[in-house]
Amino acid sequence: MNRRTETVLVIMLSWLLAFAVAAEAALTSEELAKIAQNPVGNMISLPFQNNTNFNVGPRDGTQNILNIQPVFPISVNQDWNIITRTIVPVISMPAFSDAENRTNGIGDVQFSSFLSPANPGEWIWGMGGIAQFPTNSAALGNDNYGLGPTAVVLHLEKGNPWVYGVLVNNLWSLSGDERGGSYNNGLIQPFLNYNFTEGLYLTSSPIATVDWRADSGQQWTVPLGGGIGKIFHFGRLPVNTQLSAYYNMEHPDEAADWQMRFQVQFMFPK
Repeated sequence: MNRRTETVLVIMLSWLLAFAVAAEAALTSEELAKIAQNPVGNMISLPFQNNTNFNVGPRDGTQNILNIQPVFPISVNQDWNIITRTIVPVISMPAFSDAENRTNGIGDVQFSSFLSPANPGEWIWGMGGIAQFPTNSAALGNDNYGLGPTAVVLHLEKGNPWVYGVLVNNLWSLSGDERGGSYNNGLIQPFLNYNFTEGLYLTSSPIATVDWRADSGQQWTVPLGGGIGKIFHFGRLPVNTQLSAYYNMEHPDEAADWQMRFQVQFMFPK
């Protein structure tokens, strides 16, 4: 692990400890599970999402991406909130030939900001922008900045065990002069959750991606799958955990065909 990676992890863990003191568990586990399933929920949280991708590259190696994803809401007034989400990927890339070694480092950071109603009904929405920053180390990303729109809509009704919706975004590079060249990448993430008692739930949240500049047949990655989640408490700190698996029904050549996802989300309800 290089110095940049260590610095990011230390900052994130310090952030977690600073807010853990103020965390409250006044909400029930069922309520906390539904809040965790809302991408524009008015709650500070710190998810660690680990994605292990199998059969990557010409040697069918294993790629690992740990996404550190702090979420921080900002109250504009009594009617509107801005929900910010940052994704810091820590990547371990397999070697593609005998002459190479596994590469470890930080990928490109993405920052999203959603404007969302502070007092929504059973249908909740958010709209805003997403930016990509060339923070990658060891050539684990693209050196061109990116910008684009993002939006989310979901259905969350009190007394209804179902929470479902979709999140979308698209990123265009602002230039193509740096390493990696220009890009035009889209993302569609539908999500479907069924909540039981005591914070237990079933979940499916596949992340479909598209590279609009790639050749025909090499553009889309389309997963199918799901898993299970559960709310636990670490002292009075609520923790949302998930384990799921996805099969990529469509994917570019030499991209992963299977993914295992494990997430731990530290929650700081008001």
